[in-house]
Amino acid sequence: MATKAFQKIYTKISQITKATCSLKASGVGYDELAMVNGKLAQVVKIMGDEVTLQVFEGTEGIPTNAEVVFLGKSPTLKVSEQLAGRFFNAFGDPIDGGPEIEGQEVPIGGPSVNPVRRKQPSELIATGIAGIDLNNTLVSGQKIPFFADPDQPFNQVMANVALRAETDKIILGGMGMTNDDYLYFKNVFSNAGALDRIISFVNTTENPPVERLLIPDMALTAAEYFAVEHNQKVLVLLTDMTSYADALAIVSNRMDQIPSKDSMPGSLYSDLAKIYEKAVQFPAGGSITIIAVTTLSGGDITHAVPDNTGYITEGQLFLRRDSDIGKVIVDPFRSLSRLKQLVSGKKTRKDHPQVMNAAVRLYADAANAKTKMENGFDLTNYDERTLAFAKDYANQLLAIDVNLDTTEMLDVTWGLFSKYFKPEEVNIKKELVDEHWQKQ
Repeated sequence: MATKAFQKIYTKISQITKATCSLKASGVGYDELAMVNGKLAQVVKIMGDEVTLQVFEGTEGIPTNAEVVFLGKSPTLKVSEQLAGRFFNAFGDPIDGGPEIEGQEVPIGGPSVNPVRRKQPSELIATGIAGIDLNNTLVSGQKIPFFADPDQPFNQVMANVALRAETDKIILGGMGMTNDDYLYFKNVFSNAGALDRIISFVNTTENPPVERLLIPDMALTAAEYFAVEHNQKVLVLLTDMTSYADALAIVSNRMDQIPSKDSMPGSLYSDLAKIYEKAVQFPAGGSITIIAVTTLSGGDITHAVPDNTGYITEGQLFLRRDSDIGKVIVDPFRSLSRLKQLVSGKKTRKDHPQVMNAAVRLYADAANAKTKMENGFDLTNYDERTLAFAKDYANQLLAIDVNLDTTEMLDVTWGLFSKYFKPEEVNIKKELVDEHWQKQ
C-alpha cells in the first residue's frame, strides 16, 4: 500500500465478481467512491476490514493486482442557479456540450426531511391534463406514480406535464432511456422555450445499467437545492422506476444476494421509499413533488415494483388505451390521488368535487351499459345517452392530449352534462346547477 497526496492506494484485490471486487482496506466509508484500474466504483459493503466495491462499468479486464484508489468522498453534485436548462449524466457531468457547473458541492442521497419540519401539503399542482387535474388533482409535496404498459406514450405524457405544470422548476431523471427518448425530451424542451426551468439527468441504454442507481439521488439533490435555498415549487419526474429496480436486481444478483419476489432484491421497499419520501412541502413555501413512471409487464400490477410502490406513494395514475376513441387516457376507475381533497374545491372552483364525482358516476353507468350491449341486452334511452357522454368525456377530458386549465375543464364537463342529461340525472346540488347549468 502506498499513499499518494493523502489518497490510499491498494494493489491487492481478494475477490472479483462480474460487478464487484473485494479487498482489505481501512478508514473507508459506505458509498465512498474509488477508482479501480481507472474505472469508477463505489463502496457497497464493509465487513470488518473487508470492503466490497461495485464497479459501475463492470469488472471485465481488472487484474487482482489492479490499483485501487479511494477518493475519500461519496458521489456529489455541484448545485447553483447554473443547473437550470442543462442536461447531465448520472455523475452530474454535463452531456449537452455546455460548460462545467460552478457551485457548491453537496453529497447526494442524504436523509429525507424530518416530519416535524414538514407542512401539510395544500398547494395545487396543475398539469393541464384534465384526466389528472379534474379527477386526480395533484398537491405539492405529493409522491405519485404513473402505471403504464411499456408501449404507452408515457414519455410524451411526462414531457407534457413538464411543459404545462405550474411550478418553478422541473427536474427530469431518465433511467435506461433510449437515445431517441433522450433526443425527444431535449427537442421538446428546447422548442417550447422552456429549458430555463428544466434540469435533466439522463442515463441511456448505452450507459452501464448500474449508473441508473445514481439518477434519482442526483435529481432529488438538485430539487432540494431549489426547494430549500430558493423556496421554489419543484416537480421531479422520474422515468422509468422499473428500469431503476432492474439495475438494483443486477447489482444484488452479482453480489450473490438471495433474491426476493420477482427476482428483486429484498431491500426493494426501502430502496424505493428512500426516493419517494423526499417529496415534501416546506413551511417556507418550497416543495418537492414526485411523479414517477413505473412500467408494467403485461399490465401486471402485482409485480414487486408496482406492488411496493403502491404502499409508499399517495395514489397512482393509470394510463390505458381507450378502444372507443383510439387514444390513451388517464383511467378514472384505476387512478387515485389520495390528497386531492386537500385542494379540490378549495384551491379550485367550489363545484369541482361534485362535478368530478358526477362525471365519474355517469362514466361508470356507461361502462355498465357497454356490458349490457356486449351481452346482447336491450339498451334504455338513458344507457344510450351515457355511452355517447362517455365517448365525449374520454375524448375531451380524459385523453392525455387535452390541455385545459381547471376552470375550462369544469366548464367543458358542465357542457357535456347539459348536452346529454337532465339536471336531476346528474345529481349535483341545486345551487351549483343553477349557477353553471348551460341553458342549451
